[in-house]
Amino acid sequence: MARLQKQKQKKYIGRKFEAIHRSRELAVQFLYSLDVCPEQNFDESLELFMNVEEVAKDDKPEVKERCRDIAAEVWNHKNDIDGLLLRIVTGWRPERMVSVDRTILRLMVLEGFIMKTLPVKSAISEATTLACNFGTKDSSRFVNGVMHKVAEYFTSEEAKS
Repeated sequence: MARLQKQKQKKYIGRKFEAIHRSRELAVQFLYSLDVCPEQNFDESLELFMNVEEVAKDDKPEVKERCRDIAAEVWNHKNDIDGLLLRIVTGWRPERMVSVDRTILRLMVLEGFIMKTLPVKSAISEATTLACNFGTKDSSRFVNGVMHKVAEYFTSEEAKS
């Protein structure tokens, strides 16, 4: 009986993780579209993306809701995150980064280091996975390196406190 409960719990956790990962994928795609066409209205574009476009219209409501929430948080903190990246990553101003890499970094820096809704190692792993799925052939290496620098920065800042 206990084994059956553990199996059910693993399946539940697996589905929950998949839904969270899917919401991040959608957020990356949506935020990328805003990054390359910044004149778009956030709310109107998000509504179209969630309900009309083929990308997200078949996703579950909870996936869409989480995507909306994290996309809005990233959009609202974009300048702060870019300023942080500018201080941490020498030689790579955010505006010089590949747009999809910058989008992934914004999302995962927010979740892993600013909001702290994700453990640091998980944030780095998820950022690398998203970069593999959506970026260039060099994106995963670049994003992984930047995320490690961000982790070092936050670790040293915490040590100072």
